[in-house]
Amino acid sequence: MRIAVLDNDRSQADTICQVLSGAGHSCQTFDSGKELLGQLRKDSTDLLIMDWQVPDMPGSEVLRRAKEKLSANTPTMFLANTSAEDDMVAGMTAGADDYLVKPLRRGELAARVSALLRRAYPSQNGSEQLTFGPYTFETRPGRLLMDGAPIDVTHKEFYLALLFFRNIGRPLSRAYIHESVWVRETAVPSRTMDTHVSRVRNKLQLRPENGFRLVPVYSYGYRLEKLGA
Repeated sequence: MRIAVLDNDRSQADTICQVLSGAGHSCQTFDSGKELLGQLRKDSTDLLIMDWQVPDMPGSEVLRRAKEKLSANTPTMFLANTSAEDDMVAGMTAGADDYLVKPLRRGELAARVSALLRRAYPSQNGSEQLTFGPYTFETRPGRLLMDGAPIDVTHKEFYLALLFFRNIGRPLSRAYIHESVWVRETAVPSRTMDTHVSRVRNKLQLRPENGFRLVPVYSYGYRLEKLGA
């Protein structure tokens, strides 16, 4: 999962990202509400963790404006000082899903994040079967079928294809694709992603006659389009 962390305390932000990265998530940090909101205008995130006390704007305003840009099911967690009971009440009233009291405890952070993600994205927990037109994804074995016949795909091709189908019609940035599929691989050449996208397009026969089209978005990334009624 891709997680955004708003905290102008660099040491604390680094600790949060260490915990999240250790749990297999991708973490991006921001020092100010303005910086976070600017990024959310360009790309989304699967979970937002934010300090309620940032210097450039009130936590309630950051949360309100962030929620305008996030998907409806994107969970939010805020960090509050031990004695700031008013902040805790204000954060939950503003629509946050959970909060943690500082100083943070690594185990509690990992557990609370895991619980939020399980509730927000139940379809990504355990084995499931997802069908999109002629395509069927069986997540636990990582098997992909077209009209009932298996398609020979690699592990990364499977999850790349699933990422596109879970975001039909939504432009996905190259950064988002990289962090979702290649997770901990920091140096992935641009041509590697393009090659995988090309293979997915060809192996799944993503052509108009099959109801879908995978297209590049200039200077941004890719988008899977569903065609017809």
